[in-house]
Order: sequence, then C-alpha cells, then structure tokens
Amino acid sequence: MLALWPGRCETSSMTDQTEPIHRTDPHDVRVHSKLNWLRAGVLGANDGIVSVAALVVGVAAATTDVGPILIAGVASVTAGAISMGLGEYVSVSSQRDTEHAYIAKERWELETMPQQELEELAGLYRAKGLSAGTAEKVAEELTAHDALAAHLEVELRIDQEDIVNPWHAAWASAASFLAGAVLPMLAILLPPAEWRIATTFIAVIVALAITGWLSAWIGGGPKTRAMVRLVIGGTLALAVTWGIGALLGVATS
Repeated sequence: MLALWPGRCETSSMTDQTEPIHRTDPHDVRVHSKLNWLRAGVLGANDGIVSVAALVVGVAAATTDVGPILIAGVASVTAGAISMGLGEYVSVSSQRDTEHAYIAKERWELETMPQQELEELAGLYRAKGLSAGTAEKVAEELTAHDALAAHLEVELRIDQEDIVNPWHAAWASAASFLAGAVLPMLAILLPPAEWRIATTFIAVIVALAITGWLSAWIGGGPKTRAMVRLVIGGTLALAVTWGIGALLGVATS
C-alpha cells in the first residue's frame, strides 16, 4: 500500500534524491484556480494586443489624422475590456455552477446509498489497475477519511477547495486586455505619421512573441511553437486590416 502512494507518505525506501522532486510538484490545492485566471490573463493580453492593433492600423492606413485613430483605439480598448471581462465571468460562472451541481449530487448519493458508492469507488480503482483486494482496501480507507473528496477526485476530477472563481477570471481577463492594448495604442500614437504602422507592426510582433512564450510556460507546452503561432496569427490580422484600411483610404480620398 505504501508503495502505491509515494507522494502522500514517507517510507524507508525514499531517498534524498526524490524529495526535491516532490516539493516542486504542483500539489497546491488551489493550482487549478490559479491556472484559470492565468489562462484568462494570457488570453486577454493576446486579444488586447491583436484586436486593438488591427483596428488602429486599419484606421491609420486610411488616414494620417490622429483624431480618428485615437477615437477608434479608445473605443476598441473600452469595448474589448468590458467584453472580455463579461465573457470570462459568464463562462467561468457556468463552469462553477456545474461543479457545485456535481458536488451536491455526489453528496446526496453518499447520504442515500453509501454501500453502492463504496462499491463504485472500489470499481473505479480496479479500473485503474489495482487488484480487487487492494482496490477495496483503498476505497474503504478513503471513504472513512473523506468519502466526498474521494469520489469527487476519482469520478469527476473536482477538488472542493479548488472551485473556479469567475471574478478572478473576469478581472484577470479585463485587466490583461487593457495591459495588452496599451502597447499598440502607444505605438500608433507616439511616432511620426510615416512610422506609425511600421512601429506598430514591430511592437505587436515582439509583444505576441512574449505572450506566446508566457502561455507556453504556464501550460508547460513547446515555447517556440506557441510563439510562432501567435506571431503568424497577429501579423496576418494586422496585414488584412491594413489592406482594408488602405483600400478604403484610397476610395474615399
């Protein structure tokens, strides 16, 4: 039994070499919530960079007058931040409601049919590869310790202490959108008219590369692939809106 749970107990077979590995593992019960708002933050920053930059580049391609560019940029930043925050709040609230419903259902089942739930838990551990005797022993001990937590973890992958928070995700998304939008706004407004579009392109490419690296670092994925994906997508969006703005500028001049 002890060998089955090396991360939860100490045995004489544990060495000093394995201890640091366990300390670096993400065992914090609130890891899921942290990753949730970090994900929302990265997505918000990426959307703020691309959507605002694409809009102001399109306007700048049509006119060199700073007034329309500023108005379009401010409107885009305001609407985008509100939309990102509200959308994330609604989405995560739905997820939170679903998790609470699952927890209530599992609690009711444990209260009304404890024996069936114990057998179900043992069956789940047998399906994971444990022998029948070991699975029954594990199920009995976990049920005695915290039956609800055991079922939520094995059946639904839910931790009662790690329920997603819609407000965290909403604020992270809106704030990161604003932070991402600052760069293209400065890049389009500060340089001389002849350098606005080129400066914005360069600033956005660098910002997207950094955002891609951060998103891969948070998720543990390949950093180069994430960076290239965001840079290509953002560059394409800017190129399309620049082309549309240039065509409209010529048509209306």
